[in-house]
Amino acid sequence: MAIVPAHLRLPFPMPPPDSLVVRVLLTALVAFGPLSTDLYLPSLPALVGVFDTDIATVQLTLSVFLVGFAVSQLVYGPVSDRFGRRPALLGGIAIYLVASVACVFADSVGQLIVARFFQALGACCGPVVARAVVRDVFERDRAATVLAYMSMAMTLAPAVGPVLGGMLTQVFGWRANFVTLAVIAVAVLAATATLLRETNVHRDAEALRPSRLLTNYLRLFRDRGFGGHTLTAACTYSGIFAFISGSSFVLIERVGLSPAAYGLSFAVVVLGYTSGSFLAGRLTLRVGGHRMVRLGTAVSSVGGLVGAGLAWSGIVSVPAIVLPLFVFNLGAGLTLPNAMAGAVGPYPTMAGLASALLGFAQMGLAAVVGILVGHLHDGTSRPMMGAIAAVALGAAVLHRLLVTPPPARPPGTGGAPAR
Repeated sequence: MAIVPAHLRLPFPMPPPDSLVVRVLLTALVAFGPLSTDLYLPSLPALVGVFDTDIATVQLTLSVFLVGFAVSQLVYGPVSDRFGRRPALLGGIAIYLVASVACVFADSVGQLIVARFFQALGACCGPVVARAVVRDVFERDRAATVLAYMSMAMTLAPAVGPVLGGMLTQVFGWRANFVTLAVIAVAVLAATATLLRETNVHRDAEALRPSRLLTNYLRLFRDRGFGGHTLTAACTYSGIFAFISGSSFVLIERVGLSPAAYGLSFAVVVLGYTSGSFLAGRLTLRVGGHRMVRLGTAVSSVGGLVGAGLAWSGIVSVPAIVLPLFVFNLGAGLTLPNAMAGAVGPYPTMAGLASALLGFAQMGLAAVVGILVGHLHDGTSRPMMGAIAAVALGAAVLHRLLVTPPPARPPGTGGAPAR
């Protein structure tokens, strides 16, 4: 074991990786993605005028972020399997910090789009490596519970983000949002360096070799359970992103809300996800992850279909948009932690790679859905609500078709049989 020079040692011991303080840090790392999108949402309509462009071009600052977020996950996963979780995190957060500063000084929408792409290259280290750390430390059902509580706490970012972003935009202008993200990056970088010890005890010296990568990817692609859980999570997250990318234009421009009021409406929708994540954390160990995913996708489908029905009936109001999306997000909170644990849990020796492929599928599909919502924008809520209904149904169908229920648990093993 390498000996750390005395002048580089911390004046206090690092906390254990399953401690509350580390879980809070992991939550902050997972929140990099939603915070980077949600904080500046209230400023999107204003950016159309600031840069003298159109809605579809401004929405590229969201969709391009997701593309960069998706692609770079394929790098961070195997890098963290090869070199460890800490180096991958520290390098990624540093990239995020530099890109956030570049966003502050962007003078055109093109510069902002490029800076957002590089911001995504750094931000994606958070969820990829944080999920791998959870897999390193906890067994599958316990990991699902931890991920659920992390998701519940993480919703503070999208709940507070648009409210804070609306206030910052109104008082200081849109650049203040990226100044805030840069300050957060500095704080998280310092916390990661001082609080998170290395958790990867299965480092694979050949994880980055092309032949090994190909073999591992093929192994994952051939696993119906991994594919089913991954596609379920991807469809569910795509519904969330359809709301993220389209809601400010619908609620601010179509309904007439102020940026601050929009932030409050956004927070109500996020409360649905918080509630679902809380229930997932309380119920997963008793009910089983498989049943929780089926319940969650069913609830999301109901919310999506009701919302789409109201939109196509010409009913456009805050309740007609917010309430169905609250229900959709309630189901998403039940679904996502359990689908993620189901995808990553069976692969302890390549948790980073599995987490990366899961994240790639999530962000890649979400980017496509976001671009479609932007290009189909017609001044109504129909493109956004229609997309949410479609992916909600897709998640439910794909999980039922691809994921085989686990065998019933023997009596006395702590939990209901999963059928």
